[in-house]
Amino acid sequence: MKLNIFTNSKNELKASIIGEGHTFCNAIYEMLLNNDSVEYAFYDISHPLVGVPVFYIRMKGRKKPEKALTEASKDLIKNLTNLSNAFQKAIKNE
Repeated sequence: MKLNIFTNSKNELKASIIGEGHTFCNAIYEMLLNNDSVEYAFYDISHPLVGVPVFYIRMKGRKKPEKALTEASKDLIKNLTNLSNAFQKAIKNE
């Protein structure tokens, strides 16, 4: 995965995420929307076979968009860890 930053201002971030697709982008998108400081977040993949996802994040207030993206990534890791733990527990109880 490689991230290219196109715009990084005090309340907006536009970046491409090379090597990822809808699965990863939807997960990060959902985490971003759970953040009350995010005014809007979305991504676009211009072509389904060869397009590179481009994320757009705009913040309310003074919180920086890169901080929101970092928090979204940590939240996703936490959710996946919880899923893994629940799955391991379910397997042991079979």
